[in-house]
Amino acid sequence: MKFAIFGKPFDDAAAPLIQALFDDLAARQAQVLLLESFRGFLEQRGTRLPEDCTTFRRGDSLRGVQYAISIGGDGTLLDTVTYIGALQLPILGINTGRLGFLAPTPPSYIPQAIDALYRGHFTLEERSLLRVETDPDVFGSLNFGLNEFSILKRDTSSMIAVHTYIDGEYLNSYWADGLIVSTPTGSTGYSLSCGGPVMLPQTNNFIIAPVCPHNLNVRPLVVSDQSVISFEIEGRGTSYLLALDSRSVPVEATVQMAVRRETFNARLVKLNHVNFLSTLRNKLNWGLDRRNPGSALTTK
Repeated sequence: MKFAIFGKPFDDAAAPLIQALFDDLAARQAQVLLLESFRGFLEQRGTRLPEDCTTFRRGDSLRGVQYAISIGGDGTLLDTVTYIGALQLPILGINTGRLGFLAPTPPSYIPQAIDALYRGHFTLEERSLLRVETDPDVFGSLNFGLNEFSILKRDTSSMIAVHTYIDGEYLNSYWADGLIVSTPTGSTGYSLSCGGPVMLPQTNNFIIAPVCPHNLNVRPLVVSDQSVISFEIEGRGTSYLLALDSRSVPVEATVQMAVRRETFNARLVKLNHVNFLSTLRNKLNWGLDRRNPGSALTTK
């Protein structure tokens, strides 16, 4: 079996568990491809790697790989998606970061997770992506994202106006610090902090959420992801910021923008002990109420 492994630096507590991962893969005689920058970090730490381990960088082909393993936080997994793109390789997210909505597998569960991959004891969760089209081109070939697309003010304290259209029909002019278009996956990210709703991953929608709106009667809006959402920017500044997941680019107000659903999905490995609802309860501390069975606040 062939694995592509992505990762970011981790702390000392996770080191022996990550070492156990490579030892397990070596014992199973798996082919391992390591992201070049991550291999450098591992070698500095003295991590023992499989003898025939090779490296790859952005732009290299990952065809023939069966699984991708993302070691880090949600940001690492978002970056992993940009390497995989239309190949739609199944991604196992191992959480050595903080929150871990997208990478819910703790390092202590690595042996069971690898065994589940080999035995086929998992399901694949299809996560929709959004695609951003701009004129002039801004994001190049990496114009897709798993979480959200944001339009933000940049070089002035004054708010901006984002004139927004759905399928060519005028929706609203948002006077705010910015505007977010989120996927269901991104509903637990930036959109949530702006008052947007939480959506289940299988929901075929986008969320349009203003960032610090001037009009308090303006609220986040849920629209079909079959829609094309386009924008025009107006403000006192001459430069604005477009952000697509963790990638951001300054642009002029004359740029034309549209968001639509991407033609391919991200595929996340879902192990038997993990589901989205339990992740919500654990990460957002839902259910911490003495009246709820199983709550950490329940007293005996």
